[in-house]
Amino acid sequence: MSPNRITVRRAGTVTALTAAGLLAAAGVASAHVTIHPESYAKGATDGVLTFRVPNEEDNAGTTKVQVFLPTDHPVLGVLVSPQDGWTAKVTNTKLKTPVKTDDGTITDAVSEITWTGGKIGPGHYEDFNVAFGQLPEDTDQLTFKTLQTYSDGKTVRWIEEASGGEEPENPAPVLKLTAKAAEQGGSDAAVSTASSKSSASSDTSDSKASASDSTARGLGVAGLVVGVLGLAAAAFAVLRGRSTGSRNE
Repeated sequence: MSPNRITVRRAGTVTALTAAGLLAAAGVASAHVTIHPESYAKGATDGVLTFRVPNEEDNAGTTKVQVFLPTDHPVLGVLVSPQDGWTAKVTNTKLKTPVKTDDGTITDAVSEITWTGGKIGPGHYEDFNVAFGQLPEDTDQLTFKTLQTYSDGKTVRWIEEASGGEEPENPAPVLKLTAKAAEQGGSDAAVSTASSKSSASSDTSDSKASASDSTARGLGVAGLVVGVLGLAAAAFAVLRGRSTGSRNE
């Protein structure tokens, strides 16, 4: 085998191994515990947070999930949705700084939710739903540190926070809190603008459709004309041929 062929084969092997490594890394990264949706507006009310817990082990199942809610920026009015096969334990904590709301002053909030009794098998995941009454308004994000325990006794601590723009090995689920929606007037203006744009878009689409239809009709007529002319030319050629034949006879 020539040196060139050996070099090509080695390069192909290295490329394949690199691609396999990247795919494996991508698979591991996608198996983190995550929160859905990834963002909510600050101060949002009556929503639902879903914690998606995938099983990363090949020979063990997930048997316990612990989610820790922040108490420095508490989530108010937390309720846990029933989960088939799982039992949820909710822990409340006294707040260092009470939160004033329209319904009164809140002095305690949920700080931990622990699910046990169920099992997430290899290659599967489970969604745990948590409803809330109100999200905080004084922060840009909420970090929900999570512990995932397996049937073989192993515990994965999803508690690390991103630093310097790089994702840590075991990142904690993070909910981004965005700016509040515009006031009603702004919303109405936005709706009006959107409606105008939609109308303009519709008119443009209708104009394009009309132009397209006219073009199609024009082409159809032109095709018919060409066809008729072709038939006339063919008939003329046949008649001319017969006339020439008669003369030759």
